[in-house]
Amino acid sequence: MQGVLLDLDGTLLDHEGAVTAALLRWLPTIGVTPDAPVLALWRTVQERHLADWRAGRLTFQQQRRRRVRDFLVAVGRPAEDDETRLDTLFGGFLRRYEQAWAPYPDAAPVLAALRRAGLRTAVLTNGIVAQQTDKLARIGLLDRVGPVYTGEALGLFKPDPAVFAEACRRWGLPPGAVVSVGDRHDLDVLPARAAGLRAVHLDRDGAGPLDEPDRVTSLRDLPALL
Repeated sequence: MQGVLLDLDGTLLDHEGAVTAALLRWLPTIGVTPDAPVLALWRTVQERHLADWRAGRLTFQQQRRRRVRDFLVAVGRPAEDDETRLDTLFGGFLRRYEQAWAPYPDAAPVLAALRRAGLRTAVLTNGIVAQQTDKLARIGLLDRVGPVYTGEALGLFKPDPAVFAEACRRWGLPPGAVVSVGDRHDLDVLPARAAGLRAVHLDRDGAGPLDEPDRVTSLRDLPALL
């Protein structure tokens, strides 16, 4: 192994924690009670429109607008089609989401441990360049992770195995010398292996699959596995 290709959201940054914190603060300001079904609904709508963006059916801004529009309708609010109003509404969520960005406690220690072991590190993340680099900067990891490859910049998105191959090509490392590490078995593990990388599933909440042979529940366990 020469390099470790790390996911960002759910791996280095506590994305789900930040989303929950943002929703708990934002939803009451627009008259919506942030109970468990409503929080789950937001995530369902979010994933649907992010998938449309990754497939090229929407711009990034359009998926944000449609996410808010469809969510409001689903919780019984009047349909909202004014783009300026939708941007303002999403901006209320986004500010709170950004304020809640935080690294997992094991993120910085594992980056240091990998560096001591002589391994190069990089980030491969579905997302837009500006937001993903801003996340890393705000949580203090941007100057520690090495190159940052985003779906937007590569023109490819997980779970396409080609995105892993392209990241390795730009990194200058053969896929067989790189291990992919991420919290999504379907996005970070299976397609990475299909591209010729080794892959480790970071299963923080123990959801499995439990028969995955390369599985850790904390990044602190990663160096020993490599």
